Parts: sequence; C-alpha cells; structure tokens
Amino acid sequence: MEHLDDSTLTELAAIVCGDEPGMKRRPGWELAGFLRRAGWQNVPEHDGRPRMLWVEETLRERQDEEAADIERVILRLADRREYLQQPSDYDAVMTRLQDILALEGRRIDYHKHRPVLTDYDSDEVPRPQRVELKVAITDLVNDPDLASAVQLRLDEARTCQEHGAYTSAVIMLGSLLEGVLVHAADTRPAAAPLTRPARDTRLQELIQHAHANGWIDQDAKMASDLLRTYRNLVHPLAEKRARHSADFDTADLCWSTVNAVLNDLAASTPQE
Repeated sequence: MEHLDDSTLTELAAIVCGDEPGMKRRPGWELAGFLRRAGWQNVPEHDGRPRMLWVEETLRERQDEEAADIERVILRLADRREYLQQPSDYDAVMTRLQDILALEGRRIDYHKHRPVLTDYDSDEVPRPQRVELKVAITDLVNDPDLASAVQLRLDEARTCQEHGAYTSAVIMLGSLLEGVLVHAADTRPAAAPLTRPARDTRLQELIQHAHANGWIDQDAKMASDLLRTYRNLVHPLAEKRARHSADFDTADLCWSTVNAVLNDLAASTPQE
C-alpha cells in the first residue's frame, strides 16, 4: 500500500494503544505481541517510553522499511479474533478505523470473514456499523433464571458468529429476542394487551405488541421483522425456498437488530 500520512499513523497508534473509552487498551508489555500477531517479523520490545510515542515511532520506521507491515497492523486491528475476550470493543475500533482510512481513500471490507483493505469511493453509501448493546440483560429481565438463560444465548450467539456458524448465530439471536419479548409482555402494563398468553404468541405478534405499547421504536420493529424472517431459516426447506443462507452480513445485521431492541426495552422499562 502507499505510504500513509503522518497524521494517519498517529491515529493508528492511538487505536493500537486503545486509551479512549470503549476501545481495547493494550499495556506496554502487550504492544510487541500485537505487532507479532499482525504478522511483523523482528519486532522490538517496548522500551519503556510512553506507549503512544513508542508505537507511533515504530510505525513510522516500519513504513519506511516495509510499507506492507502498516497494512498488516490495520487488518489486525479490524480482525474480530483480536477481540474475543472483549467483543464489545470491536465496534468502537472499527468506527474510528473506517473514519481515518476514508481520508486515505481506503476502507475495511471482508472476504471469507477476514478483513481486507479496499478502495473507498466517497459517492458510495457507507456500510453502517453495528448498533452497540448499551445495557445489561439484568437491566430488562428481572427474573434471575431467565436473565441467565438469555445471557447464555447471547454468549452462544457470539461464539457462533466468531467461528463462522452464522445460521446458528441468527437462531440464537431470534430465540433470545423472543424470550425477552415474552418476559416484557408478561411483566409490563400494556395499553394494547395481547389476545392470548405471551408464551403462545408468535414472534411477529410479540414484536408488534412491543411497538404498539411504545417499548421499542419503529426502526427496531422493522429490523425485528427482518430478523424473524432470517430466524425462520432454521428450517432447511425455508432456506431452500429462499435460496439464501445466513452469512457474516446476515448475522451482523441481526446483532444490530437485537441490540437495538434490547436498548429500547431497557430505556422503556417502567419506573417502580
């Protein structure tokens, strides 16, 4: 790749250090290991200088010697495997990374679930970033056993996503969404009540019920209807008829949907 502007290298160093809220922070002893995971050879150990200064100077020196190593750093920052222990940090990093790369006429895309650098066309509609989950499951489910079950499905969906089992991730996300909406219908006062017990109500009706009572916004409702369609791909015949299998983009869209609904439900929780 072409040499990046000094200001871009400074921004990359800041992301590597991760001192900003929401980003993965790397102490000095982790910096050389990160560069090795990015594919660098002959990586010097951090020498005790301020981390930001050390990373910035190391990037500049390496760009002069081996420009391809800068691309390797960018791709490692965009690699979900770097965030297996802190998956929520990925969204903040990607938002910042895409912003600074756009100024260089580049962006991160994905091929076979791995990040790649591509040219950026400012006339294209930018790819939206995933909506972040801003609440804990216990903020909207007051039954400890149910909260534990929902959290387990959330964790399993994340595991499926990270290992390329996208249909399984979508199924887990649809399952936990249905469980949370049933709980809301059972425990919240509703101006527009259901016509049957919540546990006997289809997901489509639960979504409509939550929206009709102001628990979720219109955008969350529309996205949830789409998630319901994808969740139905659990049936192989439905997948055959649709001529579509869940892929990375499908699962990523469903994550945004579930996160948006959970955020809305937490924000609309009745005050005691």
